[in-house]
Amino acid sequence: MRLPHRILLLGLATLTPTFGADESFPVAVTVDAGDISGPLRDFWRYYGGDEPNYATMKDGQKLLGQLGELAPGRSFIRLHNLLNTGDGTPAFKWGSTNAYTEDADGNPVYDWTGIDRIFDSGLERGVRPLVEIGFMPQALSSQPEPYRHEWRPGFDYSLIYTGWRMPPTDYAKWEELVYQWTKHCVERYGRAEVETWWWQVWNEANNQPNGYWGGTIEEFLKLNDYAIAGVRRALPTARVGGPHTAGSGGAFMEAFLDHALHGTNYATGETGTPLDFVAFHAKGSPRFVDDHVRMGIANQLRTIDRAFTTFGDYPELAGIPVIIGESDPEGCAACQGPQLAYRNGTMYSSYTAASFARKHDLADIHATNLEGAVTWAFTFENQPYFAGFRQLASNGLALPVLNVFRMFAHMGPERIAAKSDHQVPLDAILADGVRADPDVGVLASRNGHQIAVLVWHYHDDDMTGPEADVTINLTDLPLATRAWPVTHYRIDQDHSNAYAAWLRMGSPLAPTKEQYDALEAASALTPLGPATAVTVTDGAATLNFPLPRQGVSLIVIGENL
Repeated sequence: MRLPHRILLLGLATLTPTFGADESFPVAVTVDAGDISGPLRDFWRYYGGDEPNYATMKDGQKLLGQLGELAPGRSFIRLHNLLNTGDGTPAFKWGSTNAYTEDADGNPVYDWTGIDRIFDSGLERGVRPLVEIGFMPQALSSQPEPYRHEWRPGFDYSLIYTGWRMPPTDYAKWEELVYQWTKHCVERYGRAEVETWWWQVWNEANNQPNGYWGGTIEEFLKLNDYAIAGVRRALPTARVGGPHTAGSGGAFMEAFLDHALHGTNYATGETGTPLDFVAFHAKGSPRFVDDHVRMGIANQLRTIDRAFTTFGDYPELAGIPVIIGESDPEGCAACQGPQLAYRNGTMYSSYTAASFARKHDLADIHATNLEGAVTWAFTFENQPYFAGFRQLASNGLALPVLNVFRMFAHMGPERIAAKSDHQVPLDAILADGVRADPDVGVLASRNGHQIAVLVWHYHDDDMTGPEADVTINLTDLPLATRAWPVTHYRIDQDHSNAYAAWLRMGSPLAPTKEQYDALEAASALTPLGPATAVTVTDGAATLNFPLPRQGVSLIVIGENL
């Protein structure tokens, strides 16, 4: 029996209704282990959040440790608000480090304690910074009052746009701030370490003047030039880029690229601005219709397609790393509402499996060097259990979506040919989403003698539907005849799902220690059952299993000898 998704909203429970399931339908999947199509891109190892100070707290550090374990030293986190003025107390859509203040005579005072705590929390756990240079310290802001906002979920979103988003009063001081910060990082962490980081300026500056950037496009280009000059003055080999537009960026992205490639640098007077990677954001658009959530996967994938097309129009960008700096089902992690009720349960996890596979396909189609896709979901400390925020964990308990990333981490470095007769074609998803037949898709990899097959059963509508009766036919397996071990991991209502376990407990507001331990066990990536074996004959084998709607399976076959 499928449990409803639920969020807590202003003290009320919002329920997504369930519908009767029909009989299962057959799905045929073929996997050719000998047909290696290229590398399986691991761009999933990027994460982010608005509230940087959560990274220093108990649940934030626990989550960082879990993320670091998935790709030690290769995982990255991007955080807003690193240069904000304040005492470091976290709040929704806010953070601060007090890195820059001025004395009574207007002289800079630098204090890296807050930023060091944030960066140390990640680096000690195998997660490196994708450094976002922002936002504007109060002493440099051209509109210093009001500075800190008092927004909270349910308030008008425009209330967040206060003095932290404004251009500096002195671009030379802005450059020196960034230079001193970069120099400090090199001294603290070592040149070789900092050379592995990515550096970029601001967030979604195309949403101006009534968004994250309170200046003009010309002022942003100047802001970017001075900041990048500061980074490169301290570390000439630093990896720098941008601009992290909201959406594909349109005319703003083109103006940024034209300036970076051919324009006159505001800070140096030279031609162009260093550009080691390019970045944009892509979001879906869920709605609440007919008493259920309907996702908008098409919107997110169309944005990615447009951005990749734009980059392809610039020959100078051939092969350059691309980072989708925020890549999510919708825009506001700290917001709540009925259209966001997908977050706690299997809708979010199946969406992630289906969308990340299509990002891989779009990168292949456009010959794009997709380095990272930042899942803008971290955690919100000291909030109610499963409160409906877009996060990877709640009160230290991994949500089902985090288990998709754990599945990705089990996959090998080589992509192998795999097809499903119920996988919705990419062109159809770009046009209409997944609104008719469900998307039962497959992504497969090889690592020596180990084969991993990811299968998802996704639909845009959060409604109960029939199970998929999946048959996987594997061919051209290495070691042609032998019994191979099989481990089948599953995310559904009964596996890898702390939220469903919490609902079955009666949704306790304050779980006991025994209940918490049970929820933590339920939050782990869980096998469907005991490990089994499959007999391989002449390089071929067959597996069969049911997969419920919005479920995700990872089948790991063989061993890496």
